[in-house]
Amino acid sequence: SVAKPLFYYENNINGTLNILNSMIKHGCNAMVFSSSATVYKPCEEPIDELKPLGCTNPYGWTKFMIEEILMDTAKANSQLKIEL
Repeated sequence: SVAKPLFYYENNINGTLNILNSMIKHGCNAMVFSSSATVYKPCEEPIDELKPLGCTNPYGWTKFMIEEILMDTAKANSQLKIEL
């Protein structure tokens, strides 16, 4: 992703927006999103969800942004249920 950041931003972000728009259009109101450990700051110990966030590459940033997009969309649409 470091060599082709625009590809990752376009593919991952636009793909997510397309999925969300299609879900809303077709009345699909639930999603489980499996992100990536790349959204956490690098550390020596095992990563859990309490570790600080901090991406080190464009791929990780797309996953971080997608989580934000999903949470914002679910907040704005009370029928949409998102699990991260």
